[in-house]
Amino acid sequence: MRDAITGLIGRYDQLGRYLDGSAIDRIATYYSEASLRLAAVEAINCDAAEIVREASQRLWQADPELLLPGGNAYTTRRWAACLRDMDYFLRYASYALVADDSTILNERVLNGLDDTYKSLGVPTGPTVRSIALMADVVCEKLLDAGVASADAINAVVRAPFDHLCRGLADTNVRAR
Repeated sequence: MRDAITGLIGRYDQLGRYLDGSAIDRIATYYSEASLRLAAVEAINCDAAEIVREASQRLWQADPELLLPGGNAYTTRRWAACLRDMDYFLRYASYALVADDSTILNERVLNGLDDTYKSLGVPTGPTVRSIALMADVVCEKLLDAGVASADAINAVVRAPFDHLCRGLADTNVRAR
């Protein structure tokens, strides 16, 4: 797994160039956001179960048909699988958050996941919505803790969650 700095240096090394002003600015931004990133990951680490629980409750309240017969989270086994997958996405989002490199989610999570979900008949719409809801919960926790401004929190913390949502693409919870 790489981070933003390693990736940046690797690109300049491949080009045989010294770090220019743009690269230096990118590195400075990475370090200036470090405390926010670490606070977000600490909140995720300390409250992962609560984050998943709150996001799932919001999903079930918005779309209760998911829990009804014929719904994707109907039966204890399927409901537990949904929560397990949410925890999995949250954990990997925390890795990408620390690294400031959402592209690591492609290799570790997204490549092949959409096909796997399709083959199992799992709709990606509710999955995407649950990931977005977890981002909401994490951002709310950080805002309540006074870690940073809402703009800073949203700009930094939402990036890996948004990347996962875009990677799974389908935002219509009733699709597939």
